[in-house]
Amino acid sequence: MSIRNFTYLEPKTLKEALSMHAEHGTKSNILAGGTDLLIKLRHHSIQPDFIIGLNSIPKIDYIKLQDGELAIGTMAKLSAIVENTEIINHFPALAHAASVTATVQIRNMGTLIGNICNASPSADNATPLLVYDAKVVILNNVENREINLDKFFTGPGKTVLEQGEIVKEFLIPIPSKLTGSSYQKVSTRSKVDIAGVCVSALISLDKDGKITKARIALGAVAPTPIRVYKAEEILIGKIPGIEIFSEAAKIAKEESSPISDMRSSADYRKAMVEVLTLRALNESLESAKKK
Repeated sequence: MSIRNFTYLEPKTLKEALSMHAEHGTKSNILAGGTDLLIKLRHHSIQPDFIIGLNSIPKIDYIKLQDGELAIGTMAKLSAIVENTEIINHFPALAHAASVTATVQIRNMGTLIGNICNASPSADNATPLLVYDAKVVILNNVENREINLDKFFTGPGKTVLEQGEIVKEFLIPIPSKLTGSSYQKVSTRSKVDIAGVCVSALISLDKDGKITKARIALGAVAPTPIRVYKAEEILIGKIPGIEIFSEAAKIAKEESSPISDMRSSADYRKAMVEVLTLRALNESLESAKKK
């Protein structure tokens, strides 16, 4: 399909980008990596008069540790997430999720923040960011605001972002020492296909081996990526093992609300939520024990 004509704007700062976005309102869209935006343009699901490209803004592709947390900037590419040593060491589930997102070519173009702002229920990188308690820093013409990622999604393709706002960065606290995490995924055709089901988990232990922190997040089985709070709660203070992990996995299955589509049936998705949750919890525990 052909793309209708638009005017390309090239701000030199995020402040300038915000001004352009505010000036042109709903007639404008932000272009970061563009891998999702270009598909929407080709299918005419969006028809903006203005595209505001961020590629010429310097120093917003950062990935850096600061004050006990990791900051990931607007233009940080998925390929950079895969290769970054700090992410591999502290956030292995995110590094793995990014490595199985689409193809090498798309990972070299696409940005982590763009992937999340697209708000696909099956986004590979959403569930690891959820279990790592990521925060979203949002810019507008008045002030910055922070929101927890579990409050960011409002529906398929929808977020809390208001007209004229831009995501500046993600902030992710560094996990404690005895912490392990895991990302699990099944897809129809290959490891780089869109997830039919994806699950992330995180387990933190105290010196006695009890669980002090538990996180479970599901993708592609609800209108948005979700945390499974009920399953997390039953794990806190427990000695980890197959029985308590199996109970948490069953709760995760019950909390999911998948649909049937071309990638998977609802029944298959529900079954795989239980399987992948148990697998992710076990892998997280093994990783935590090695710390």
